[in-house]
Order: sequence, then structure tokens, then C-alpha cells
Amino acid sequence: MTTQDTSLGPLPAPPASPGRRLAAALHRHPRVRLAGLLAAPLGWMVVAYLGSLLLFFITSFWTVDSFTGNLVTEPSLDNYVEIFTTEVYRTIAIRTVVMAALVTVTTIAIAFPIAFYMAKMASTRTRGILVVSILLPLWSGYLVKVYAWRLILSADGVLNGVLGPFGLRGPGFGEVAVWLVETYLWLPYMIIPLYAGLERVPGSLIEASSDLGARTWPTFRRVIVPLVLPAIVAGSIFTFSLTLGDYITPTLVSNTRFMGNVIYDFLGVAGNQPLAAAYAMVPVVIMIVYLLVARRLGAFEAL
Repeated sequence: MTTQDTSLGPLPAPPASPGRRLAAALHRHPRVRLAGLLAAPLGWMVVAYLGSLLLFFITSFWTVDSFTGNLVTEPSLDNYVEIFTTEVYRTIAIRTVVMAALVTVTTIAIAFPIAFYMAKMASTRTRGILVVSILLPLWSGYLVKVYAWRLILSADGVLNGVLGPFGLRGPGFGEVAVWLVETYLWLPYMIIPLYAGLERVPGSLIEASSDLGARTWPTFRRVIVPLVLPAIVAGSIFTFSLTLGDYITPTLVSNTRFMGNVIYDFLGVAGNQPLAAAYAMVPVVIMIVYLLVARRLGAFEAL
């Protein structure tokens, strides 16, 4: 006796859940998937960063009534006229830009041999130790490092204690102290991009330059520097911008005024937010120009 097959065929697949349908749609449209992933961080940047800059820019055209102290929201160029016609503001701006450039050049000079040794000469273990040693100071607080330097540079500090037996003294507090501390603070931000750029330079090019009779300096100037120039400019973006906007270090190790100190005084002591906003536009414009030049030099490709 045979049994008759009573099956009605394969069962229909269960309906896909909304999550599966969404995943399938995103898989078919990679651009939509990318937009969804970037929507939150880009939205936050637009609202929190670019939005605040826009509000700051708008505020820079307001003024403060000299009699009542109230804000006058009628657009005016008085703040910009005061900034560009007052000699002390121009002097402070030039001093700040020169300090930022000096710190950048100093960090390049110190970082280059360190990064070259790490990329081309050090063993794997030594390279790892050096990377940790460079990144380790970034884990400590900014104020801790600045106050440590304040103790080192003080009149009865470590530096004068070491130099005293030789009849020498340290620079004390002042512009030299600002230069030293800023260089120390931002040096890791120059070493890491330079190390990444030098690591991508083929060793065969350096050997070929040597085989063709080039000495160390021509090889460095004509072979290495052009290849790592984007990495140098990428590191300089950090060192230049961070020095340009810093006001804590000049306050703690110097009495010299920089743009960050003046902006802080406008906001706190003088209570003139529109004038502070107008003066803050100066470093913003400087950095926009700097970033445009850096982009032409390929710095963003090295980041």
C-alpha cells in the first residue's frame, strides 16, 4: 500500500522585517548609506561649529552703547575700524602671527630628525617605544604641563638651579618662555605627520640619490623635503593654529599680550562681546588663508 504525497509545495518565505528591507535598500544605494553615516557628525559640525562662527561673525557688526552698556544690534563697521586703526591691536596681531610662525619653524626643526630616525633607522621595538614616548605627554592635562614649565622657568626653578653654577640664568617669564612652552606643547602634532610622511618615502630614492653622487644636504633638500612637504604643511596646521589661538600659556608664563589674551579681556573684563568677536575674526581669516594655501600644497592628502 502506497502513501500519497499530500504536500502542497514549499512554504512561502516569511515577510521581511522593516530592518531587513531598510538594510537591503541601503545596500543597493551606497551613496545614501554614506550620507546616513555622515549626517550626524556633519550636522553637529554645521550646527555647533559653523553655526557658532556665523553667530560670532554677526555679533562682530554690533556695538555696545557707551552710556547704557546695552548691545546695539544695528549693523556697523565701527569694531573693525577700531581694530585696524588702533596701533596696539595691529602690534598684538603681528606679534601673535610671528610667535605662531616661530613655534612652527622650531617644531619642524626638532621634529624632522626624530621622525626620520623613527621612519628610516629605528628598529620595530625602538620605533614603538618612541611613538609611545611622543604620545604619552598628550595624555596629561594641558594646565599640568604649562604649570610644570612655570615651575621650571621661575626665578628659583630647576633651570636656574642647573645654570646657576655656570654663572648663567634662564629666560624667566616672557616671550621666550612662551616660545619654549608652545614648542614643547605642540611638538607631537608635528612629529606624527612627519613620521607618517617619511615612512611613505621609498628608501630606494634616497639610495639612488647617494649612488648618483649627491651628498646629504642636496638629498635632503631635493629629494626628501619635496616628498614630505605635504606632511610638513599638515603638521604646521596644528602648530600654527594652536599657537595662534592660545591664551592660557601667555597668561601663565608671560605678561606679554597676544590676540587670545585681548579677546579674553574683551569678553570678561571689558564686557565688549562685539569687539571681541570682531578681533576674533582676525585669526579666523588668517587660518582660512593658511588652510587654502595648505590645500594647494597637498597637506590634506597627508592627514
